[in-house]
Amino acid sequence: MIDWEQVATLRAEVGQDDFREVVDLFLEEVEDIVARLSTAPDPKRYEQDLHFLKGSALNLGFRHLGTLCQIGETEAAAGRAGGVDIGAVVTCYHRSKAEFMARPDLFGPATAP
Repeated sequence: MIDWEQVATLRAEVGQDDFREVVDLFLEEVEDIVARLSTAPDPKRYEQDLHFLKGSALNLGFRHLGTLCQIGETEAAAGRAGGVDIGAVVTCYHRSKAEFMARPDLFGPATAP
C-alpha cells in the first residue's frame, strides 16, 4: 500500500526536519478533498480532485491510493464520472494514512525502510 522507498527518498530530499512539515501539509490538503468526496461528492470535480490526490499520494508514497486516483481520473476524463468508486478511494486513503502513521520511526532519524 505504501511505497517505503519513495518515503525514504522524499525524507532524504527534504531533510528530516522538513519531512514532518511536508507530511502535515499533505494531510491538511488531502483531508479537505477526502472530506468533500465523503460528504458532498460532485462528479463534475472528480477529474480535478482525483488528479490532485494522485499527485500528492504518489509524492508521499501512497502508491495504491495513487493508482486508484489515476483510474478514477481517467474514467472522469472520459465522461464516466458516475462509475468512479469514490468509496474505494476514501477507504484506501484512510487505510494508507493509518499504515503510514503507524511507523514508529517515520519522524525519527532517517533509516532504510
